[in-house]
Amino acid sequence: MTAPWRILTLAPLGEDLLRQLFAPLADAIRLDFPATRDRAGLHAALPEAELIIGDFTGKLGLDAEAVALARRAAFVQMPSVGTDSVDGAALAAAGVPLANTAGANARAVAEWAVGAAFALCRHLAWGDRRVREGGWPQMELLARGTREIHTQRVGVLGYGAIGEEVARLFGALGCAVSYWSRRRRPEASAIYRELDDLLAVSDILVVALPLTPETAGLLDQERLGLLPDGALLVNVARGGIAPDGAVLAALESGRLAGAALDVFEEEPPPAGHPLRAHEDVLLSPHAAGGTGQAQINIISAVRDNIEAAVLGRPVTNVVNGVNPQIRRR
Repeated sequence: MTAPWRILTLAPLGEDLLRQLFAPLADAIRLDFPATRDRAGLHAALPEAELIIGDFTGKLGLDAEAVALARRAAFVQMPSVGTDSVDGAALAAAGVPLANTAGANARAVAEWAVGAAFALCRHLAWGDRRVREGGWPQMELLARGTREIHTQRVGVLGYGAIGEEVARLFGALGCAVSYWSRRRRPEASAIYRELDDLLAVSDILVVALPLTPETAGLLDQERLGLLPDGALLVNVARGGIAPDGAVLAALESGRLAGAALDVFEEEPPPAGHPLRAHEDVLLSPHAAGGTGQAQINIISAVRDNIEAAVLGRPVTNVVNGVNPQIRRR
């Protein structure tokens, strides 16, 4: 009789939920959980793990040291689009596929980006704060500069599932939309521009790139300085792509009139971080993809890939170039 697959779950999901999710595979799997949600608990649990469901919070990240301990690992599934908390190259060197849930929350994140752009264009959060304080700042709000979104040129950095949906939604609102990605997309509804050219013509810049060694620090102070005066930044990707210091400098110089940030270099940012107090920044706790429908999509994608691995079918959405056919080690 074939031994059950050992599935290690690092994501902070309820045990009852996971057992219900994998009930059809109950005879073929064994669910394991770290004894403690810290590095010691992670390292202790890894040697017996065969299929690993990663931690979308990044707290139990799989760095090279952790990968080396996972000697029996045959597959790692992230319950998220981002995989920057996992050393994909180390997994690839060990012949272990790493998959994400590409596209599962694309609509949710794209809608957040559009909603955030509306909020920045009309200073909705600023006006709300003033009225709650007892004010009635009609003229002051107008003096801050209000815009109709269809008049704005939108630049999208990254044209994966999220970037494509962002471009589609802004285009439906009448915006002129351009994009840049590491490769051109012949099917794109937006116009391709080289990176610096894109920045120069973007009244609203939406960042939807994965964080990689190539994209870390991509939007530094010099690059943000290429934007038109009074541009708006919407970041639904990762904070390290547009470092906090560069964003603050662009806000102080007036190059940026506002920023909507769902992500930060350090999450959560420290209590006294200047972004927390900046009047022209819309803050969000890394929740752009946090809708009920998106969570159902993500959980379904995780379940389907784990089931495929257990039943001998190729998995989908492998992002580190390894053969998607899972083989026991």
